[in-house]
Amino acid sequence: MKLKYLNFIRGVSINRIGKTGMALTTSSFLTFVLLELLRIMGVFTNAYIGLITYLLLPTLFIIGLALIPFAWMIYKKDAGKTTRELLERQFDRNDLAESKLGASLLRTVMIFTIINILFLLVASMRTLSFMDEPEFCGTACHSVMNPEWTTYQASPHSRVACVECHVGEGTGALISSKLNGAWQMVSATFNLYERPIPTPVRQLRPARETCEKCHWPDKFYGSLLKSIAHYEMDEKSTPKYTTLVLKIDTGEEVGRAGIHWHIGKGNDVRYTSVDDKREEIIWVESKQRDGSFKRFTNKKLEGINYSTDSVRDMDCVDCHNRATHIYEEPRNAIDIRMRKGLIDKSLPYIKRESLGAITASFTENDKAAEIIKNRITSFYRRNYPDLLASKGKAIDKSIETLQEIYKRNIHVGMNIDWNAYPNHLGHSREGGCFRCHNESMIDDKGNSIRYDCTLCHSILAYDSEEPFKYLKPFGSADKDSAMHVYLKDEFLKSFN
Repeated sequence: MKLKYLNFIRGVSINRIGKTGMALTTSSFLTFVLLELLRIMGVFTNAYIGLITYLLLPTLFIIGLALIPFAWMIYKKDAGKTTRELLERQFDRNDLAESKLGASLLRTVMIFTIINILFLLVASMRTLSFMDEPEFCGTACHSVMNPEWTTYQASPHSRVACVECHVGEGTGALISSKLNGAWQMVSATFNLYERPIPTPVRQLRPARETCEKCHWPDKFYGSLLKSIAHYEMDEKSTPKYTTLVLKIDTGEEVGRAGIHWHIGKGNDVRYTSVDDKREEIIWVESKQRDGSFKRFTNKKLEGINYSTDSVRDMDCVDCHNRATHIYEEPRNAIDIRMRKGLIDKSLPYIKRESLGAITASFTENDKAAEIIKNRITSFYRRNYPDLLASKGKAIDKSIETLQEIYKRNIHVGMNIDWNAYPNHLGHSREGGCFRCHNESMIDDKGNSIRYDCTLCHSILAYDSEEPFKYLKPFGSADKDSAMHVYLKDEFLKSFN
């Protein structure tokens, strides 16, 4: 008589442990299949449902499988009989009878084994795929990763998966990342993580494996016009313009070396820093044409010990260290929203009051939102009561924008306040380019690394009411020339 599958399940469920194992295995398998179908249909997309589907259920399935042979070991020990005698007790003789295809029981065991292996393989592949999704990285450990998830969604790389930069290629990198992820789960569970989370400067993959998959260094050439508007603290929030022509060449052409010279072919640059944090540079070396290296040493940091392991070849992330998880500086955040029209520039003292509102306190988002609203509303009610009626919608929109700025950049639970993460791009207050390009970084002859303004850009205007104050088209300083008027008009369109 052919062995019935229900009889097999009954036969291996020999005691409470066996029944528990069979219940865990069967229920987790059926639940996994159901949830997977619902996820494929788009009914469930939440990361926590994914954690249940791909982590909890396969774990329960494996535990259930392990309990079944463990139950048999206990059953055999208590009964004091041989395995054959126990099988005859649990199964019919027909189930154990030999046939041309072998024992019916053996065939059933093989069928269930194949099903188990296939299930675990599918579950493993789906688990790895799920753990590679940005939603998993950002929302599975919400309290810890919410700041990074928030800034990631508003970044230039919001359509690039986290694993493209944080996980290397190959089996070794995959295993390493999953082990690191397991430790992160332990840290989150037992509250072992730092606040704020340190930037993983030593764990990031080389830029040639990440950035240069999309950004091609050979195509960094020419110049780029960059226009910046900052608004004053006066009643009219007067705009002041800085207009730069950025030299973005890599130095492949003689006499045209620019900002990306550092990563050009043959222009090897290496350095070491205090505590290997890449913020205070001890010395920097650049490769010369004869293959030797010329060293510039920071005279303010002479005598500081460093490890040879901390010597680093410079690449993209040494300057673009906040290319994705970008935390804003409060003044710049307000200026950008004013330029976009999200904060009404016509509101009196809006720049001053906005800055005061978002930097007034370091508190939870809900409380901060109320503080921001009360401060802006109270100011206009007290000083410009007529505007509450004529500009009510503009004031409300400005308040919502300021609340959004605060929510994006301030995360009290992780101790993230303004400027918690230094940005090394450009002339940041934390150092930026001036970490290396300064008068203290000198060679053995006493010459310093160049740090003059025109090394990386030409200045067409600096903190000026005119966006092209220093522009002299066609050799003329006439500000009414056709070229000057055209550039000025085109530039101002983006600010109005």
